[in-house]
Amino acid sequence: MAVCEHCGNDYDKSFQVVMSGKTHNFDSFECAIHALAPSCAHCGVRIVGHGLEKDGTFYCCDHCAEAKGVKGLRDRI
Repeated sequence: MAVCEHCGNDYDKSFQVVMSGKTHNFDSFECAIHALAPSCAHCGVRIVGHGLEKDGTFYCCDHCAEAKGVKGLRDRI
């Protein structure tokens, strides 16, 4: 068993995620998302899908990017 690094639960069905060469232990996808997924720079939602990125800043959709003054990004081309 491994302890979830987000919530601290010691769970027999925990799993590992390797991101940027570092191994992380979680007990659920929910905890993995909270710990590893980037947040939208405008609305703060965790970006679980592809999202959009401009100069290292992440947005969940083109609406949020445009609200921050970023032009030209589209989530459907």
